[in-house]
Amino acid sequence: MKRYVEYNPDQDQLLPASLREELGEQHLAIFVHQLVERLDLRRLERVEDIGRPGYPPQLLLKVWLYAYTQGITSSRRIEQRLHEDLGFRYLAGQHKLDHWTLNEFRKRHPKALNDVFTQVLEAARRLGLGQLGRVAIDSTRVAANASPDRSQSGAQLRRERARLRQRIRRWQKQCDQDNGEGGGTQLPGEWTERLKQIPRQLEELRKSAQKRSSSTDPESRYLRRRGGFCLGYTAELAVSEDHLIVAQRVHRAANDAESLEAMTELVEQHCRARPEAVLADSGYYSTPVVQSMQAGGIKVYVPDSRSAIELAGGAAAPAMNRREQRRYPGLRQWRERFRDPAVRACYARRKQMVEPVFGVLKQQRGMRQFRCRGLEAVGGEWSLATTAFNLTRLFRLSR
Repeated sequence: MKRYVEYNPDQDQLLPASLREELGEQHLAIFVHQLVERLDLRRLERVEDIGRPGYPPQLLLKVWLYAYTQGITSSRRIEQRLHEDLGFRYLAGQHKLDHWTLNEFRKRHPKALNDVFTQVLEAARRLGLGQLGRVAIDSTRVAANASPDRSQSGAQLRRERARLRQRIRRWQKQCDQDNGEGGGTQLPGEWTERLKQIPRQLEELRKSAQKRSSSTDPESRYLRRRGGFCLGYTAELAVSEDHLIVAQRVHRAANDAESLEAMTELVEQHCRARPEAVLADSGYYSTPVVQSMQAGGIKVYVPDSRSAIELAGGAAAPAMNRREQRRYPGLRQWRERFRDPAVRACYARRKQMVEPVFGVLKQQRGMRQFRCRGLEAVGGEWSLATTAFNLTRLFRLSR
């Protein structure tokens, strides 16, 4: 009797293997395939007049969603996995896509990818997930695909433009001397392209009211975060009690004070229903916004900065005098409300709802830095990451 089984890595199979059988019906790749096939992907379709036939949009979408569930955000790594990983090979139908094709799909369809997020969310809600009792809202800073060292102030950009124009004049003068009239000599493309970019950078810098602008991603912003500043974007989530993402977006605001109402409206837009209660940290507090939402019938659990210190075990907020009460109407009653044990217990649920989701996205799924550049493109990337998160929630709860 042989001690070991036969082993030969070069042994060919007599019949081609079925990837679906190899993976098994309970594999995540099979689940992604079945769910995407039920989605309306007309917004992802793009008819080309010339050239060879393109890859079907459902193929590219399945590959990207599966990649984000595996914590892979690089198109080059996906290109490699399409040769090595059974799940990727199955979803791609054995096609060997190159990284350029994959990356162009992600950059080209940011709005359609947001529509895919909505459709997957609707599918989850039909299964009973994402019930809008309490919704926790929070944000995080995600680094841009740009180096902080390659940033310039407005004065530096104007000096660069002046130097570039001077260089072009010298070049044209030299061409006139060499060729008589300079006919047939074309201005270097990188010079003209840079001359077009500088005014856009100056305009972005003026709108942002910041001192410096990134050369590689002019739409990114220097944003404060724990430990210093981050060149990047603000990514926001709204999460239900069963840890399903019910709204998401990316913006460039330096603080969250104006985001509470916008995120609540996004929840209502995606879910076609209003949440009963909204929980957020003190960064979202704004007296007019809180009062407006309360008047609209939504319970708001957002402490002001002093109440947040008290909730964290710090000293109680000092009593407000009459002048402060006139200046901040309703704030004293708001602080008293957060001393109620029932309100504190409800607010304590916020961290348990939203923080684990951010932990998974940033630590396990690689969303500490965006791969794309520009606000619209990173919005599509965030849509992919959040849709993939909801897919894994659906997969685990449906098994």
